[in-house]
Amino acid sequence: MDRQAVHDELERVRVDFRGLVESADRESLLRATNGTRWNNRQLLFHMLLGYLIIRALLRLVRTFGRLPPRAGRAYARLLNAATRPFDEVNFLGSYAAGRTVSPERMVKMFDQVVAKLHRRLDAESDADLARGMHYPTRWDPFFKDYMTLADVYRFPTQHYDFHRRQLTLD
Repeated sequence: MDRQAVHDELERVRVDFRGLVESADRESLLRATNGTRWNNRQLLFHMLLGYLIIRALLRLVRTFGRLPPRAGRAYARLLNAATRPFDEVNFLGSYAAGRTVSPERMVKMFDQVVAKLHRRLDAESDADLARGMHYPTRWDPFFKDYMTLADVYRFPTQHYDFHRRQLTLD
């Protein structure tokens, strides 16, 4: 894994997110997005959420990566079976938080989570980065059947870049 490439990705999106939020006025934040049911402010929160959940995903890989592979496959099947409720919670969570968390707070949260991910990535051993588990592929188009810890560090930026194209702020 090229750690510097991941650090560079994290910094790129951190700067981009700040620029998007700080240059947006109230009207543009409330504008509908392209291809989602959220407005721009809600989608920005959803993009932030992609980074906030990484710490939980990293813990899952550390846990299931030490268990027999069948445990991870069973867990992924269970999560895939719960896709519909997950999708609803995912939508409603970003809908509500996008209405209540201020844009300024979102920027602070983004800066904080990226700083934590930088520190965590630097502390990972090569063996940790190679450990992996099966993932619920129905939950997100960027989840692969099997993902290593290194893959998980790359996930939020893939998610961010995908949703970045759906914003209508520009």
